[in-house]
Amino acid sequence: MNGALTDEVLTGLPGVTDWQLVRGGARDALLVAGPPPHPRVPTGTGHDDARAASRAADAGDAAVRGTDPAALPALMRQLDETALLTMARVLDRTRLLRDAGRPTTEEILGALAVAPRHAWIVRRWLRTLTAEGRLRLDPATGRHHSLVAPDRRDHARALRELDGACTGLGYPAAMTRFFRAAAERLVPLLQDRTSLQEVLFPDGETGTAQGNYRDSVPSRWANHAAASLIADEARRRTAPAPLRVLEAGAGVGGTTGTVLEALGGGPVDYLFTDVSPFFLRAARDLFGDRPGLRHALFDIQTDPLAQGLEPESQDVVLAANVLHNARHAGRALAALRELLVPGGLLVLVESCQEHYQALTSMYLLMSPAPGEQGWFTDLRAGQDRVFLTAEEWTRQLDASGFDPLPVLPHAAHPLAAAAGQRVVAGRVRTRGARPDTGRVRAALADRLPPDLPLPRIHAVDDVIRPTDPTGAPC
Repeated sequence: MNGALTDEVLTGLPGVTDWQLVRGGARDALLVAGPPPHPRVPTGTGHDDARAASRAADAGDAAVRGTDPAALPALMRQLDETALLTMARVLDRTRLLRDAGRPTTEEILGALAVAPRHAWIVRRWLRTLTAEGRLRLDPATGRHHSLVAPDRRDHARALRELDGACTGLGYPAAMTRFFRAAAERLVPLLQDRTSLQEVLFPDGETGTAQGNYRDSVPSRWANHAAASLIADEARRRTAPAPLRVLEAGAGVGGTTGTVLEALGGGPVDYLFTDVSPFFLRAARDLFGDRPGLRHALFDIQTDPLAQGLEPESQDVVLAANVLHNARHAGRALAALRELLVPGGLLVLVESCQEHYQALTSMYLLMSPAPGEQGWFTDLRAGQDRVFLTAEEWTRQLDASGFDPLPVLPHAAHPLAAAAGQRVVAGRVRTRGARPDTGRVRAALADRLPPDLPLPRIHAVDDVIRPTDPTGAPC
């Protein structure tokens, strides 16, 4: 089918002036946009949403009261400093950068025997160490040199001193042990001789991950702010029917518990979903038989309608620390928008800046699956990065048919600078005209051989194309 969907076939579809074919997954997707003017600049939301965002920020601040926000940037930097020492230590052990050695990136990957799916992580190390002045790159030859490498004692001391930083950031002791264990096993992790899941979920326990996604200061702030937005959505309803909430990629339930608590005893139909049965079993153990709480498998990479969900069946969609995994953020957002009622609310919790500590730990969970042919096909294509900035998420929401709410915490907040964990929300835009997907589908069926399956078609307000690392459109 890929070869059949040519520009000639896609040109002139009814009501369509721009499109993007998104390949990958079980079924290709086609994003279609109508004629301009597109809402290229976010138009904002009403006073009710502005007040809800303000209350959400207050809820976040209340959740971390007693924490000194001014101390957080230094604590995060201590974690990052330990990660920088870990990266340099691993690279130094290859011996390629000793004695005036000048290896290429490929030579370093070969010396470490890095599994192809994790190669992007080592490439990020090299760029990060160069940006930090701890490694030099000759642009003309692509060769690295002059690594500033710690000795074994300095690195061991830094790992020991993680306790203070982790405690100050609200991480439990298990998270400190996880950071240390990941650092000590980095080479076999990069080689796929062991997996980070074994380190993060020892003996099937989820306590370490819950410490990261529920108990840390950045997560507590974001979870309570997100919960406040959803509780406000419940309060503004006039219908007696339960508030219908879909949580996508709920994982260990780090955000779920806070949201359920904020909703109190009000009527709710809460669908807890994840791609893994492991997390569904853990959620049943954690939350028990709470009225209105259901569980189901759901994969954000795949068409929601093909997974049994209905269009306009949800009042709220929550996705906490998961949507950055979508291979194409715009396609995922457009698909989630179709699940929401007109005016429905989407709430994302996302890390919007890179932390070096993740480059020596959690990023190993974000590599392509073994044997996966592609990776990100959106604006991150070819860039060796996972996270979008807050501005990029806002732009993606706008293009996908949402009116973005103010991003929380605001940019000047100490937590925004220190942790980068943000709440990015949007309300389904009800004005404007998108292409009629039924007409587009019928026209496309007439142009293709009958034995070829049609792509999943999503109508959007705008198409955001990938850029190369310099920012130029691809």
